[in-house]
Amino acid sequence: MNRRSVISNLIWKYAEKCGAQLVSVVVAIVLARILNPKEYGVVAIITVFINILGVFIDSGLASALIQKKDSDDLDFSTVFFTNIVFCIILYLILFFAAPFIADFYSDETLVPMIRVLGITFFISAVKNVQGAYVSKHMLFKRFFFSTLGGTIGAAVIGILMALAGFGAWALIAQSLFNNAVDTIILWATVKWRPKRMFSFQRLKRLFGFGWKLLASILLDTVYNNLSSLLIGKVYSAEDLAEYNKGDSWPNLIVGNVNASINSILFPSMSKLQDDIVMLKAMTRRAIKTSTYIMSPLLMGLAFVGEPLIRFLLTDKWLVSVPYMVIFCFNYIFYPIHTANLNVIKALGRSDIFLKLEIIKKIIGLIALAVSVPISVMAMAYSLLFASLINMVINAWPNRKLLKYGYLEQIKDILPEILLSIAMGCCIYTIQWIGLPDIVTLCIQIPAGIAFYIAGSKLFKLESFEYLWNMVKPSLKKARIKMKKNEE
Repeated sequence: MNRRSVISNLIWKYAEKCGAQLVSVVVAIVLARILNPKEYGVVAIITVFINILGVFIDSGLASALIQKKDSDDLDFSTVFFTNIVFCIILYLILFFAAPFIADFYSDETLVPMIRVLGITFFISAVKNVQGAYVSKHMLFKRFFFSTLGGTIGAAVIGILMALAGFGAWALIAQSLFNNAVDTIILWATVKWRPKRMFSFQRLKRLFGFGWKLLASILLDTVYNNLSSLLIGKVYSAEDLAEYNKGDSWPNLIVGNVNASINSILFPSMSKLQDDIVMLKAMTRRAIKTSTYIMSPLLMGLAFVGEPLIRFLLTDKWLVSVPYMVIFCFNYIFYPIHTANLNVIKALGRSDIFLKLEIIKKIIGLIALAVSVPISVMAMAYSLLFASLINMVINAWPNRKLLKYGYLEQIKDILPEILLSIAMGCCIYTIQWIGLPDIVTLCIQIPAGIAFYIAGSKLFKLESFEYLWNMVKPSLKKARIKMKKNEE
């Protein structure tokens, strides 16, 4: 696995995320203006159950295929047919459970929505192994075309249905269409196809690694969706929509940067699992680079939240701004979470992975139990509190596995975070002038960029030098090409 290959795949993965998220942002803005918070909240309630049951379709087996050094057609085909069986079982469970879920939330309109959105199980069963094949062989260019095609098509469907007055059904149709087109394009561009072969022995071997990841992912998914489930029941669909909307904006940044690097890290680390020195270097670089890119974006979003939401989504969504600020500070430490967990997975230590998840979820559940009776805002703060503790827990095993402990990791990212907070405080003061929101944003955004770049140069941040040295040859080639064209 050479450096050029990793960077090339990272660029394609990042381009995929940026393209999809750019379309998603535009669609989210349009739909938020058309639909009301309650309609968003209804779909959010349904999504909780879809997300939890959807974990079983993958069963951790896709990760096992990527982690296994010599996985072949027999392994991939075995996992493919296993996922199909899981899909049928899960959809039947969801189909018959739909009336009980509707009774729990006292809303009979949920029944048909749950049953229709549950069709995504079948799509995921077809797509997951194909996606594992792409990740295993580092063919991330394929993801770019499939994701972008699905996102653009779904955008058109969602907006047209919302304008036609379909309400929450517009969001459901958008999700289904996105997943379906994404899967169709992926199958059209990737050559691998399941073969008529199956091995219980291979399945048992893969499941030996995968079941611990399944349990870990299930714990994580249940915990992450538990807040939504409780808010929808204890409070209201509107409260849930505002909470989720506050999460969605910083999540766009995490989805673009951290998820892109994360998707490259696991297969890359798996290929280097016998070289601890290289693994440490890759982990350190991933944490520092991710933080350098993510932290100014998240802090910038946190400090311009009010004029941004008011301008883009109107005053009806301003209640989501405090949640957005909390989630921005929560996600700023995610590079430490994901890089450390990827190392543990790449080394085949799914046993440690599971133990960490159990410890983290116990802490998270205690924090959640204390905060639920207080308010939705208290629940958001409890998530931030648990996340800070979890960061230490995730880094703990790598003191021995990589000789790269938590304090050293914090020391590596502290300059980027402090510079980002200073930038955020600086641009926040521009709001005090009292200009129109669009004018305020047009001043804040370039001022923030200039502040961060100038600070990076002034303090000679290592990540800035690293990224600049990566980009500089491409810029030089572009200048030479422009000169030739002019001549």
